[in-house]
Formats: sequence, structure tokens, C-alpha cells
Amino acid sequence: MMLPRVYLVGMIVLALAAGMLGRLWYLQIVDKDFLQDQGDARTIRMERINAYRGIIQDKAGKPLAVSTPVLSLWANPSEVLGKEDADRQDLTALTDYLEVDKATFEKKLTGNLSRNFVYLRRHLPPAEAREILELGIRGVYAEREYHRFYPAGEVAAHVVGFTNIDDVGQEGLELSFDKWLAGTPGKKKVLKNLYGEIVRDVKPVAEAQPGKSLSLTIDLRLQYLAYRELKSAVQHFKAKSGSVVVLDVETGHVLAMVNQPSYNPNNRIDLDLAAVRNRALTDVFEPGSTVKPFTVGVALQTGRYSAESTIDTSPGFVRVGSFTIRDPRNRGVLKLDEIIAHSSQVGISRLALDLNEYEVWGMFEQLGFGRDLGSGFPGESTGYLPNHRRWKDIDRATFAYGYGLTVTPIQLAAAYLTIASGGIKRDISMIEGVPTQEKRVFSQEIARQLKTMLATVVTDGTATRAAITGYEVAGKTGTVRKIGEDGYQDTQHLAFFAGMAPLDSPRLVGVVLINEPQMDQSGGGTIAAPVFSRVIQNALRILNVPPKLQEAV
Repeated sequence: MMLPRVYLVGMIVLALAAGMLGRLWYLQIVDKDFLQDQGDARTIRMERINAYRGIIQDKAGKPLAVSTPVLSLWANPSEVLGKEDADRQDLTALTDYLEVDKATFEKKLTGNLSRNFVYLRRHLPPAEAREILELGIRGVYAEREYHRFYPAGEVAAHVVGFTNIDDVGQEGLELSFDKWLAGTPGKKKVLKNLYGEIVRDVKPVAEAQPGKSLSLTIDLRLQYLAYRELKSAVQHFKAKSGSVVVLDVETGHVLAMVNQPSYNPNNRIDLDLAAVRNRALTDVFEPGSTVKPFTVGVALQTGRYSAESTIDTSPGFVRVGSFTIRDPRNRGVLKLDEIIAHSSQVGISRLALDLNEYEVWGMFEQLGFGRDLGSGFPGESTGYLPNHRRWKDIDRATFAYGYGLTVTPIQLAAAYLTIASGGIKRDISMIEGVPTQEKRVFSQEIARQLKTMLATVVTDGTATRAAITGYEVAGKTGTVRKIGEDGYQDTQHLAFFAGMAPLDSPRLVGVVLINEPQMDQSGGGTIAAPVFSRVIQNALRILNVPPKLQEAV
């Protein structure tokens, strides 16, 4: 007996339903993990979370380098262009917004069809990037990044340096402390739809660790001051370049370090690579007369000389081997302070020939000449300190007044800090909190005598223009001819001044160097000393260092 058709249909339906339920049970229970993994593989993606780069700031906490959030636009070429002609979308609005040629843009995307990530525009302000995203172009996305900004611009450029578009340090402290500043990127799982758009964040995998801040010893107020005066001087004297370094005597900290020419790290489109290097740390020169006080210091250490000792410089020149060393005129018998005050080549040469040349060399070596300062700054030069097995008399004489060796501006400043600190050599630092070491190079009494001798250079000698009203200043001028292809040049000079103030208890040491000033009078007393005076005078006032004398009203 045949079942009614309605029962047959019902049984078939029940059988199908049972099969479907069985299949659903199998998929949900038995095959769940496999199917979940397959779904995740098609929709779950790992996204990078960019880390915030640490701030660089001056000693008062004023920012010198900060990172601001930006959006970078990128595209998946195959999504933007579409696989079929029917999928083509009008890109006119996008190319107009990006200000690029439409045909060139499409050609670039076509050439990158094998890739799924191509940058369109980096580091856009968020508002501008969102306007482009709102055009609704398929395959165009945004990634959050950070853009480095330098509030002090060219004033602190040589110290701070800069990063590239990927936020990696390229110059200056940005390069030296890149790992410290960079931080660690994070990762997160996101859910993407068919078009690669992020639908939602699934869960963080690793949090981004922001970079650490870097506090400098630089005082931005003094940095601006030194930069203004140096730039003005270089322009006025039509010089090729220049540097100024200001140190804190009590700590060895670099309070200001500026160079000319400089550059704007916020706009490097037409960057001149010659303007990038930190000349105060990288460029070397023969220090000339600025090392004469250290030669005198060696003489005082022997015990055979005192501040009252005299040397006969008559008749104004001295023959050393086949060479003749001359003074501008015959100054006769000079005391040691007068040799320094009038920068007598004859006097210092006669003194050097009476000293052990290895003791002079040893003094220069203890002062740090021929060695870097350990700052870790990229490109820092060690200078050159010769160490002859046998010294000719002419080498002994010229070495004693600063020829035959080379130093950087900051090395010279560090040497003068040793006199200013009472004979104690301190490590030089640009980073707050870095432990420093001290070493006595000569006695406090010898340091006092050298300071007194250097004061006569400003009151009665070659550096009267370094004087500061209300403060006693000590220092030494230097003028050296530059070396060319045919030896020393008569028309190309370096003019510099190294000094300290106030005399009784020095707070600041400064070095000013002007390279190739275009003036008839190119001496350090005429060119560099006035710059030192203006920088240190205002710096002492900013630091509230009281004057010794009341200024006339």
C-alpha cells in the first residue's frame, strides 16, 4: 500500500532537515576550529602601531624636537584600478587633490600592481587626509604616523639634527640617540572587509612603547643669543663660516653651541650638505696663540719660572735653525704676562726652547688635544697632536705657540675651562644627568696666575674689545693663516678668541671662531673678541651673575 504523497513529501523534508542539522552540528562542533582559522586568514590582519618618538628638550624643558601625529595615505593599486574595465573608477578628484597628473598617476599604479601597498602622500595633517579619504576612492587608506618638528629651527639644528621621513635619526643627537628616542612599535589584530578596509580592532598584540625623552644641557636662551651674534658677525665680515661654544665652568655643560652657515631642519628641500655638519665638533684648526698660556703653565710647573720671570725678546726676532721667528716690533725684555698680553712669538719661542718638549706635549695631551670628548656626536673630530720621536728646535718653538697641531672649537673651550676651574679638567657634556669625571692638570695657584696673565690680554693687550662693562674678563686671541695647496696663505685667515668671565670666579667659558673674514684687519682681537664680549655679557645677565662694578648711569 503506497503512502499518501503528503506523507512522502514530509518524510523527505524531515530527512533533509535532519541532514542540514547534522551538517550544521558537524560544522559548529567538529570543523569549528578549522573554519574559524580559514575565516580569520581571509579577514584578520596584523597592523603596525607606530611608536611616539621621545622629545628632545633644553635644560629648562623647552622643546627642541617634538613629534606630532599625522596621517600618511597609501593605496592598493589593484583595488584602485580594478580588475576589469567595468571596475574602473574615476580618479580625477583624487589626482586633483594630490596635484598630480592623472595619466602619470595611473601609470605608476599600473607598474605596482604586484604590490598591495604604495604610499600616495606622507605626513599629511589629519584634517587634510580625511578630506581625501571622504572622496570615497576604493583602495585608498590612511596610516597613522608621527612627523618630527623642530621649534628652534636653524638655531639648534647642528646640535639636535633631524630624522628622515620614516622617523629615523640622520644627523646630530637624533642620530646619536636614535635607539633611545625611537621607542618600540606595537602590533594589533584588525578585522578587514573584502576591500581591505579596517572594520574594527580585534585586540592589541603588543602595545607601542614610546621613546624616551632626551634632556640637553643647552640653554635655549643662550643658544638664541649666541646664534644671533654669530650670524651677524659672519654676515658683517663676509666670512666663510663661524662657530661659538659656551660652557658652564662649574659643570662642564655645553650651554650653547652654534655654527654658521646653518639650515632649517623643518624645511630641507634645498638643503646644502655643507651647512649640515656641526663645525664646533667636526672642523679642526691650528689653535695658534691660544695655546701660549698652556706653554707658560708648563714653565711655571717646572719651578724655574714665576709670574715675574722675564725673557729678552730683542732684537724682535730669533733664528731657529734656518727659520726666523719675528714679532711685529722689538719689545725688549718682557715678563711672562707681557709675552701673553702682546702675544710675542719670540718670547714664547725662547721659553719653549728652554723647556722639555715632552712636558709641553704632555700638557697638551692632558688637556684633551688629540682625543675626542666622548660625546658620541656623529663626526666628532679628535684633532691632531703630533708625537715626534725626535723634536727639531723649530718644531718645539712652533708647537709651543699653536702650529703643527689641530683642535676643534669645543676642545679649545674645554682646555680653557681647565684654567677657569682652577686647574681641574672636567668632562664636557651635552646631555643632562651624564656622570662626568674630573682630573687636576695643574695647581690652583698656577691656574690663578694664568687667569691673571690672561686678564692683561683684555686690559692691556690684543683683546681690549673682549672687555665687558661690569665684569673682569680673561682670554686670548688667535689668528692663524690657513693652509692651502702651496702652504700657508697670506690672504686666508682664521680669527678666534677663547676666554672666561668673571675673572675672580669664572662662570662661563666661551670660544668664538670666524673663518676667512673679508677684512683688512683679520686678527682675533678685531674680529672674534667683540663677538665674545656681546655673547658673554648678555649670557651673564641672563644667568643673573652679579657684576663686580656698578655700571655708570
